[in-house]
Amino acid sequence: MIIKSGQTKRILYVFNVSWFFLSHRRPFAQAAQDEGYDVHVAAAPLPGDAEKIEADGMTFHPLPFARRGMNPFNELKAIWSLYRLYAELKPDLIEHATIKPVMYGSLVAKLFSEIKIINWMTGLGYVFIANNLTGDILRTFIVQVYRFVFKRRFLKIIFENPDDRDHFIFRKVINKEQAVVIRGAGVDTELFKPSMQKVENVLIVLPARMLWDKGVGEFVDAARILKRENNIDARFALVGDCDGGNPASVSPDTLKGWENEGIIEWWGRRNDMPMVLAQAHIVCLPSYREGLPKSLLEAAASGLSIVTTDVPGCREVVRDRVNGLLVPVRDSKSLAIALRKLIESAELRATMGAKGREIVLNEFSERQTVAETLKTYEEFFV
Repeated sequence: MIIKSGQTKRILYVFNVSWFFLSHRRPFAQAAQDEGYDVHVAAAPLPGDAEKIEADGMTFHPLPFARRGMNPFNELKAIWSLYRLYAELKPDLIEHATIKPVMYGSLVAKLFSEIKIINWMTGLGYVFIANNLTGDILRTFIVQVYRFVFKRRFLKIIFENPDDRDHFIFRKVINKEQAVVIRGAGVDTELFKPSMQKVENVLIVLPARMLWDKGVGEFVDAARILKRENNIDARFALVGDCDGGNPASVSPDTLKGWENEGIIEWWGRRNDMPMVLAQAHIVCLPSYREGLPKSLLEAAASGLSIVTTDVPGCREVVRDRVNGLLVPVRDSKSLAIALRKLIESAELRATMGAKGREIVLNEFSERQTVAETLKTYEEFFV
């Protein structure tokens, strides 16, 4: 039992949008409830999400987070809403996730020195990937803000991979005592498991939001290269929705154009990913950088071979030529070569898929990551 004092501890999860809490943190919050925490969730709500959260016995608080844009009035409104919530709720522990909640929430929490803070860095995000002047300016600004807001007692930062942790320590954003590495949100290995329900032709799936920095363009280019080779008989499916709140979003018109050309299929957002992966033969994520992608954990748990990029986050899940193939970032030709290798060998796909399942069971199950996270909460109250 985590609660040592005999008094119920109140934990507040703060996210930019409700769907991300439901897809990545719901089991952690449910486990915290089982340990005796009074659980609250605050986020910008999407239709139906508040009802799902409250049906779990948690209390939901809507927040006016705008994921895109920096209108000063909107940003001040979000900060004021956080201040009012923290002052009224008086949580014992707050977990922030994604850039704005981490930045604004940590700033507001400096006014409440006894609140314990955990900032979950799900990845460094678009700002740390963008290779342009705007990205450079924003990166410099955000690093300076992080240095200020992370300087406090009772604060820990959860990183999903050691590269991100080392980057923050090297830039003196945090000290090493504040850093915790918990590799991803884990995966339900009973929900995601190998299946024999495969479609006839080899099906390669890219499961992600439709963002350029997820490698969507390189995936399409690789599909185009392979489709020019008449002896390649495979289908290429993009599974995910556009993200209007992200400047790297691929437009629906672009996606429909590729589909009309016959290069790829765009399936949009799916709420039945175990069934999607049950049909697939290969999962591909040519991302530019990740925290630790849940989509790759789900693919490995489902016994699928994987092609992904040799970048932080992705290489945490995929060991090259063991459970998948790693390729250079932004390299469509290398991606096509790797995909062709797996398309042409059912035996190699099966061997890599079995090894991926074994790796997930040993290192990345949801049970393991939940236990590590609850231990991090507990350390604040010992």
